[in-house]
Amino acid sequence: MQTNIKSYATRIAGLLILSASLAACGGGGGGSDGATSNATSGDTSTPPVAAVNQAPTISGSAIASATAGKAYSFVPTAADADGDGLQFSISSKPVWAQFDTATGRLSGTPTNTHVGSHEEIEISVTDGKVSTTLPQFAITVAAGDMSKQNITLSWQPPTQNNDGSTLVDLSGYRILYGVQPGVYTETVEVKGAGLSSYTLENLEAGSSYYLVMVAVNASGAESDNSKEVKVDLT
Repeated sequence: MQTNIKSYATRIAGLLILSASLAACGGGGGGSDGATSNATSGDTSTPPVAAVNQAPTISGSAIASATAGKAYSFVPTAADADGDGLQFSISSKPVWAQFDTATGRLSGTPTNTHVGSHEEIEISVTDGKVSTTLPQFAITVAAGDMSKQNITLSWQPPTQNNDGSTLVDLSGYRILYGVQPGVYTETVEVKGAGLSSYTLENLEAGSSYYLVMVAVNASGAESDNSKEVKVDLT
């Protein structure tokens, strides 16, 4: 029996060597067809190709000069090949200008207080994944021939406190104003509870002013801001 076992073992070993040789040479036939077919099928499968996001484009040349008292506006042109929604941003925005993040529009009316060069302005657009930026630019504001104008405000004096009680200690008002909505760089104290009008003098013609008022009592407590009023001086 030992002889037969050795004989079978030798024969099995020979078959294993032959099988290994056929596999190494890429041979086929016999029982190896199924294995070869499966391996070939797996190697030729193509993985799905992920969509590649394309960066948005932005172009346009901003006007490099502005004149005090005259409106300025620049809107860049932007597009996205993927159809993604776009949003704009700006750095080094001039203080006299406003910026629309939906359209990229930079606009405003400088005054003689803004004469000079406003530099390193940079407008960018993003599709939420990647941003593209216009080259930096500057806007030089030249002095304009601007006459001075006045704004006269009038109001009804308040008669009640916030809690509904009678206001008995009104001492005056504060007028806050500026050339941008919600940004009030100037303040005027108006003393006297009986006053109901006041004139702001020597304002720049050709500018828009935004104004609010607060009432002040004898202890210095202030009311909330009134509704903002915009006045265009031509």
